[in-house]
Amino acid sequence: MSLDVDRIRAALPVLQRVAYLNTGTFGPLPRATAEAMAATERMELEEGRSGPQYFPHLRELRDRARAGLAAAVNADPASVALTRATTDGCNIVVAGLRLGPEDEVVTTDLEHYGLLGALGVSPARVRVVRLLDRPAADALDAIRAEVGPRTRLIAVSHVAWSTGQVLPIAELASLGVPVLVDGAQGAGAVPVDVQALGCDFYTISGQKWLLGPDATGGLYVRPDWHERLAVAAPSYYGQLGYEDDGTATPAPGALRFDAGTMAAPSLAGLVASLEFGAAAGEERFARAAGLADVLRERLLAAGHEVVTEAGQATLVSWRPPTPAAELVPRLAERGVIVRDLPRLGWLRASVGFWTSEGELDRLVEAL
Repeated sequence: MSLDVDRIRAALPVLQRVAYLNTGTFGPLPRATAEAMAATERMELEEGRSGPQYFPHLRELRDRARAGLAAAVNADPASVALTRATTDGCNIVVAGLRLGPEDEVVTTDLEHYGLLGALGVSPARVRVVRLLDRPAADALDAIRAEVGPRTRLIAVSHVAWSTGQVLPIAELASLGVPVLVDGAQGAGAVPVDVQALGCDFYTISGQKWLLGPDATGGLYVRPDWHERLAVAAPSYYGQLGYEDDGTATPAPGALRFDAGTMAAPSLAGLVASLEFGAAAGEERFARAAGLADVLRERLLAAGHEVVTEAGQATLVSWRPPTPAAELVPRLAERGVIVRDLPRLGWLRASVGFWTSEGELDRLVEAL
């Protein structure tokens, strides 16, 4: 069954106004998401945020959000913690590994600060593999060359936020070193099966390709790590009971790593967004990837210096002839929403399964 693109686009109101090509920052909100959030806010306004029904309802929302996030990456819900950002997930893992100054972490120069920040405050030595100016085919050998006897963690993106490159996660996971995957540009954009990938940890961003509200997300923790990974940032939702001195009985599975309170409207919105994406089906991934390649070819045909290789993910980056930061507001005036990449001077477009070829033409023409 083919995607009903017209129906999907009609459910994303922002597309009626602009060519929205910045899902890599924030995805377009489905109408159903906004309605679920508004209904929950109305309930809180009129009925209060307490009482015999409120907290069971909040628990139910957490359970439904957890199940939806787990389905998005083909995981058991018991192996998914709720977080408020990809950054939360990276911090939970890096701090929980209790790395020391004799340990090493291998990462790349393609990474976002959401991952790098956690590595930067760790006492471990961070080895950075230079991939930014190398073809995607070189990534595995280049990373493998930096892995040594002191390597305690490989920490990389599934999809690079800068180049759109898909990194070889399954192959890295076979090296015998724990692998933390920053999935901010992966989950919802490309098919994700954490069991097939074999990674130990995978962070999930709710507000990007899963089209959820801000400050929502999750962390997949492989079952054999549930008890080995230390709980470095405890929360009320991560324990079954506690003593006066603060010692606690951790919740089972990855639930012990849950972040603290998450707003009920955000949880309700996340559930609606996850249902929206799931209803679109698996075909959405091939459509988005195909459109990204279409954009790449049209930019090249128009004489632009495209950074992103063919056959990668749903992000397309290129070097503009004038300062990128100046072009973003000018393109917005033309009804085209993209972003610039600080430090690199590039422009980046995010292509979703809801994107039309007409919007890609609109971008190229506006440039």
